[in-house]
Amino acid sequence: MTVRIPLSKLICFQLILLASATIALADIPVTVPLSEYENNILDSGGMLLKEQAALNVYFYDLELTVSPADSTISGSVNMQAHVIRETCRYVVHLDTVFDVDKVVFHRSGGADDQLLAFEHKNGLIVAPLPEKLTPGEHLSVSVHYAGKPREAPNPPWEGGFTWQRTQDGMPWIGVSCQVNGADIWWPVKDHPSDRPDSVSLRITVPEDVVAVSNGLLRSVDQYRPGSRTFHWVTNAPISNYAVSINIGPYVEITRHYESVTGDVFPVIFWALPENRGKAEILMGQVVDHMRFFEELLGPYPYRHEKYGIAEAPFFGMEHQTIIAYGAGYQDDTVFDTDSGFDDLHHHELSHEWWGNFVTAYDWKDFWIHEGFGTYMQPLYAEHLHGKEQYRYFMKRLYERIENNIPIAPEQSRSTREMFEGRDIYMKGAWVLHTLRKLIGDELFFASLREMVYPGGISEKGDADTVPARFTNTSEYLSIVERIAERDLDWFFDAYLRYSNLPVLKKKKTDGGVLLSWSVPSGREFPMPVEIWDGEELKSVVPDGKTVIPLPGPDKLRIDPYNRVLRANMFQ
Repeated sequence: MTVRIPLSKLICFQLILLASATIALADIPVTVPLSEYENNILDSGGMLLKEQAALNVYFYDLELTVSPADSTISGSVNMQAHVIRETCRYVVHLDTVFDVDKVVFHRSGGADDQLLAFEHKNGLIVAPLPEKLTPGEHLSVSVHYAGKPREAPNPPWEGGFTWQRTQDGMPWIGVSCQVNGADIWWPVKDHPSDRPDSVSLRITVPEDVVAVSNGLLRSVDQYRPGSRTFHWVTNAPISNYAVSINIGPYVEITRHYESVTGDVFPVIFWALPENRGKAEILMGQVVDHMRFFEELLGPYPYRHEKYGIAEAPFFGMEHQTIIAYGAGYQDDTVFDTDSGFDDLHHHELSHEWWGNFVTAYDWKDFWIHEGFGTYMQPLYAEHLHGKEQYRYFMKRLYERIENNIPIAPEQSRSTREMFEGRDIYMKGAWVLHTLRKLIGDELFFASLREMVYPGGISEKGDADTVPARFTNTSEYLSIVERIAERDLDWFFDAYLRYSNLPVLKKKKTDGGVLLSWSVPSGREFPMPVEIWDGEELKSVVPDGKTVIPLPGPDKLRIDPYNRVLRANMFQ
């Protein structure tokens, strides 16, 4: 029998310091005790529970049965963690729609397991441990649960399970949880600051469909008539929201791709049978996209496993080594249809570098995932078709900037706060576009490559020479400043820390025009802009003092190629 006890009797206090080798102390998320923690069930990140900060999770083992007939899941999740500060409680997030059957504490050394008393309330499972754990010890706890997970109302932005049927009536199922958090389908430490080093998934489904997930397929077993269990394992650090499953009557299309390192790894497309021909055509683009990213940023990070694409019943998502693809095999569904590539696939693939490999420690720096990932599409358009197509992409991105939030605020944020509007995508891409103009192509592209692989790649190109890592905006600033050999804090401050854009003011004088910058911070903003006077392209720094002589009527053009992000650019 399961025993539940009130939260008020479970509270214990301890000071916890969460450390990271690559993140400054000031950037560590704010930690709070359980008694002060307010959990938003459909949100992720933000403040970090002290009880969770005490643990460094290194492994999750998921065993789930997915039942399409009644849209339910059931099974267990084992979490294994290193204890880095004293703790007397086990606390994980799990949506309230599930029933928790039991919580089991596994003793090290093979001793008897122990059932824990627990409370599952407001999206948290809280269980007192048999004894206080101290730094250096190991924690292993399993949660057994079942229920009907939330159905995604607008995947992937409002996530959950998507239960659909193919044209032949077969189950077609996908999961998306980036904004809401992985706890809407499995018990987890729901914070981006902790990634497990490895995840094992045993997914049991009806025998006439396939379950696809992260990493490598270890086995397919039939333990009982009418079902099969697919065992997937990834041995790479992975964000919780990037763990996923796709289920359907898939056909498998495989190509073996030779990386820039010389490594050969499989590129696999799991497509619905009726779309096999379309998927085979898209595979040509997939390989071209992979080559572009490898040459631009460095080798594909997960070539020890695979690159997978699963046709999904929603638009798309960057699940690590197995992206969800649901753009309908249409080139450029958002942008210019003549540019000739599938920008949804290109964007999701970009996240294997920006987001999955190099990961923001806190949602406040999530523009590094989405802004960098979005900027890769106009770069690819430029690669294919030149500057005109590149500028077209940038103009369309600008039209979607809302200026409603700072895209890299100073304090910790949750997913809800950072996904208000689309500025971390569109404005983030424009910040990079403007930085490229400021420091020049050679230094800019060097900064991207160093951001991904700061230590470089060994001559052998071994997949494990540079581990996946956490990052933040301050690290990218330091990389750019070192490469460019100049102070750029004014640039990052103006574009990332405030919601409003810099304004370029124009004032006519007897001798011509005075240009000056106005930025929300009131700081100096020595951002040069180009001036075309009908004969020559010049670069000036608007300071409100330098007079720009007026040429003939209608000949003066300020920033004619739209290289500098500012308010009211296209008016």
